[in-house]
Amino acid sequence: MTDWPEVLVAIDVGTSGARAAAFDLDGRRRLEVRRSYPTTTPRPGWAEQSATDWRSAAVGALAGLVRALGPRRRVLAIGLTGQCPSVVLVDARGRPVRPGLIYRDNRAVAEAAALRERYGDAAIHRRTGHLPAAFHVGPKLLWLRANEPAAWAAARLALQPRDWVGLALTGEAATDGTHAAATLLYDLRGGRWDGGLLADLELPGSLVPRIARPDEVIGTLRPPVATRVGLPPGTPVVCGAADSQACALGAGVVDPGPVSEMAGSSTCLNAAVRTPLDVLEVTHYPHVIAGRYTTETGINTSGSAVAWVADGWYGGRRGRAGAGDYARLDAEAAAVPAGAEGVLALPVLADGERTDPALRGAFAGLSLRHGRAVVARAMLEGVAFAIRDQLDLLRQGGLPVDELRVSGGDARLGSWNRIKADALGIPVRTIAGDAAVAGVAMLAGLGAGVYRDPAEAIGRCVRPEPAIEPDPTRRPGYDAAFDRWRRLLASPAVHVRTA
Repeated sequence: MTDWPEVLVAIDVGTSGARAAAFDLDGRRRLEVRRSYPTTTPRPGWAEQSATDWRSAAVGALAGLVRALGPRRRVLAIGLTGQCPSVVLVDARGRPVRPGLIYRDNRAVAEAAALRERYGDAAIHRRTGHLPAAFHVGPKLLWLRANEPAAWAAARLALQPRDWVGLALTGEAATDGTHAAATLLYDLRGGRWDGGLLADLELPGSLVPRIARPDEVIGTLRPPVATRVGLPPGTPVVCGAADSQACALGAGVVDPGPVSEMAGSSTCLNAAVRTPLDVLEVTHYPHVIAGRYTTETGINTSGSAVAWVADGWYGGRRGRAGAGDYARLDAEAAAVPAGAEGVLALPVLADGERTDPALRGAFAGLSLRHGRAVVARAMLEGVAFAIRDQLDLLRQGGLPVDELRVSGGDARLGSWNRIKADALGIPVRTIAGDAAVAGVAMLAGLGAGVYRDPAEAIGRCVRPEPAIEPDPTRRPGYDAAFDRWRRLLASPAVHVRTA
């Protein structure tokens, strides 16, 4: 414990909680402290969290981390990330005026549809890199303005979870291009807020924070916060980036070819491109490295869907799976033949997908002879098929897809990584640790001058595991199962329209 006197800290305001992680200067995660918080679903398709919970969990996790580090270790800088796009309205005194709407909240379907009709899909995609969906912050703001006038009247800033925690730590309201792009109010190629869109939608420009570089120091710890967490007030806080974009850096995905998979409660898939693709279903963000872009597609409930199986079938009376339960799930799923004995699973358990709010989860092909191992295998394969469906969009745009780099909590399931390699037909590499928070620590190091440039940060900090090569003998069976899965995905039976 004496070989890393200096550390970089990453704070992640995630879906299930906030965490603070300490990395040595060679990118090894040394310590991590987590604080959880709940998600509420007041109505079908809605998903909210308390912004006060975001702040208290993040600050509490940081304080716990500093205590664990002890007085002999020096924190050089703190980088920030978080779930994206989620949003909270903040009043003139910096207080939340209502709970935050998280990325999987689908209440703004009508607002998103109106934007698509108003601007046209091709035009809005070229302008912002996205097709409007309830997933984005912009439609959420329009819904809030139309349906909660008192909250809207009190609002002075619209902040994403990372931005809100940055404000709490430093007193400065700032965001970065990766978060800004997720609002649908960002000029992708211009690299700035789209003043024309804001004016056209009658959204005040003062509602959005200034845009900083991902490696920019946005401020230092405010004295009361510094005292609470046990750090010097001058400790620099670096803006950071959206979790999936930081993950791409942490996985070393800076050129076309490999695809980063951030495998957590949800899944984000990111590839590096020099120019945005013309495929409308593929969204785009500015890369954390200037002058490049990242593509993004995703799945709202991937790890959450597997956790649902683990809790229900492996968690016993407590209904909550632990590490041993996941190990049993992993072993049992590995023993089931590829194809899950004909059982298919749609891992859509959050009342809709980001690109299809009416889509719901399903199992098909179940029989009395099937037990929990088959159900687990089917869910693991169902997520793999959802990933394959997304990667096919990148290929449609002419982008090479030659490797999947998996990081995050669910990279620990060895059977799942094997399934992905075989179902996708490409090598799979896991990234030790967690590339999202590692990428944020790398950005903190760039901001603090620890690394000269991104190439040095990647060279020192990114260490992919050996590749899991696909088994070509399993490809025909998986191709046939994927075709059946696509037909299930398109079925009216798995689409539910809500008022």
